[in-house]
Amino acid sequence: MMPNMFESERPGAGEYLPFYETYVSLVPEGSVIRTLEMNGNATSSRLSRLTDAQAAHAYAPGKWTVKQVLGHMSDSERVFAYRLLRIARGDTTPLPGFEQNLFVETWDISEVPMLSLLAEWDAVRSSTLRLLYHLSEWDWTRRGVASGGEVTVRALAFMIAGHEIHHRGILEHQYSV
Repeated sequence: MMPNMFESERPGAGEYLPFYETYVSLVPEGSVIRTLEMNGNATSSRLSRLTDAQAAHAYAPGKWTVKQVLGHMSDSERVFAYRLLRIARGDTTPLPGFEQNLFVETWDISEVPMLSLLAEWDAVRSSTLRLLYHLSEWDWTRRGVASGGEVTVRALAFMIAGHEIHHRGILEHQYSV
């Protein structure tokens, strides 16, 4: 699929809350869809080498395990993609934030096999990509409210990509994965 200018143009500061600049700034120039395709595969490939015991490792007391990081990445992508879907379809209902630590704390992920978590990650990313593939040029610039601030569909796509890049960096540097 050929990228359009809306998926390749970096969102402006008025398209998302300043907190999300951490993620948006990590996304390389070019098609955000291509970035999501390549990075999703790279994350899966890198993490597929881990045993369940290795994936149960946390780099310090009180920090998430590799499994928890991957579960958080899947959960967060679902939330961001849901927001993206609602806004792309013209729903102007303000969407609430979510408590990421609650999501991690209430999911007993320790007994879930790493291969199952990776299959889930792949399914979530595939679903996100399918949603993005079918957006019209105008959908990319639609605005809504999420977590108390205005956001565009384009910004949400960049936030999804940047969130993965952010956590993959943590996995590489803190966990040596």
